[in-house]
Amino acid sequence: MPILDIDVIVIGAGAAGMMAAASASQRGRGVALVDHSERLAEKIRISGGGRCNFTNIHCAPDRYLSRNPHYCKSALAQYSQQDFIDLVNRYGIDWHEKKLGQLFCDHSAQDIINLLKSECDLVGIEWRMGTQVLGVSQTDTGFLVETSRETWRCQSLVIASGGLSIPPIGATGLGYEIAKQFDLPITPLAAGLVPLTFEPKDLYGELAGVSLDCDAHGGEGPHFRENVLFTHRGVSGPAILQISSYWTPGREITLDLLPGRDVTQLFEDAKRSDALLPNILADWLPKRFAQAFCAAHVAIKPMKQYTPAELALLASHLHGWRVKPSGSEGYKKAEVTRGGVDTDALSSKTMMARKVPGLFFVGEVVDVTGWLGGYNFQWAWSSGWVAGQNA
Repeated sequence: MPILDIDVIVIGAGAAGMMAAASASQRGRGVALVDHSERLAEKIRISGGGRCNFTNIHCAPDRYLSRNPHYCKSALAQYSQQDFIDLVNRYGIDWHEKKLGQLFCDHSAQDIINLLKSECDLVGIEWRMGTQVLGVSQTDTGFLVETSRETWRCQSLVIASGGLSIPPIGATGLGYEIAKQFDLPITPLAAGLVPLTFEPKDLYGELAGVSLDCDAHGGEGPHFRENVLFTHRGVSGPAILQISSYWTPGREITLDLLPGRDVTQLFEDAKRSDALLPNILADWLPKRFAQAFCAAHVAIKPMKQYTPAELALLASHLHGWRVKPSGSEGYKKAEVTRGGVDTDALSSKTMMARKVPGLFFVGEVVDVTGWLGGYNFQWAWSSGWVAGQNA
């Protein structure tokens, strides 16, 4: 098998990998981009319902989870959301803000893939799609990367192989294996931005498909006010995906089912009514949900038959419904992997391993996890660009 010489090898042709390759090649470095998949950037392709939520105008360090919450500051400052927006504009890609600062392509996620490929091809890189990495070893001058096609000798090696989320499109643990090979610590891994499940006995099976506006809290971290969607196995929707990154097994989650509403006043206004309780709540909640929730917490009867104590207890449940998920839908439904290569082992200014000169880790493989809504793509752009400037 031939040995080829090149300046930089990037393993992983996703968002962070292509950004790193483009960044390095455009400063005159010879770059080879290696990926085991035949198709380019599948995770970008399926993101945002096929329109790619490519960044968020509100990107800031406090929107990211990491054992070291300060680690992401440098990369986000060196290559910001505005830098990527400027790049998108330069390519004439039409986009719009959907909500909460989330930016989407007007047409297709393919626009972002084409942009990144074009950036990589401006100077010219060696593409190696459908190519397996068989082994990595360190040399006196850099690294040897053995692949299913050839062996490369390089000065710098950038690991952009992603995490464990969405195995059907090719997620593997290769990046973590390489980190361990070089004695870099890995923080605990878990599915992030993922639907949560309930035990069958806890499910309101008839509620599958019901969606409502909630203020959700995962036991720690911030509150998120967005939609919650009931499924056949548990709960999903933006609010649940957000809190899932803060939730740990065994903890309860808390849902305010009527955020910003005064349910106590609603009950006071209706306390002499002959109307049934679910019908009163149906003015503010989906009817199916109101019926099931009331049946689970109180005997259903006309409003005038409830005691003040019963109504006060129900109001507290509505504003602070505490439920204990049995688990999550796991990596197959997770948008990201929580945890990763410990940032204490990496330079925040360059993304390079402190004890392994020339070895860089970027994107999802690193212990930096963003909120839902374009934050993880921005971390890919920022960390990839920074590594490319230093590889």
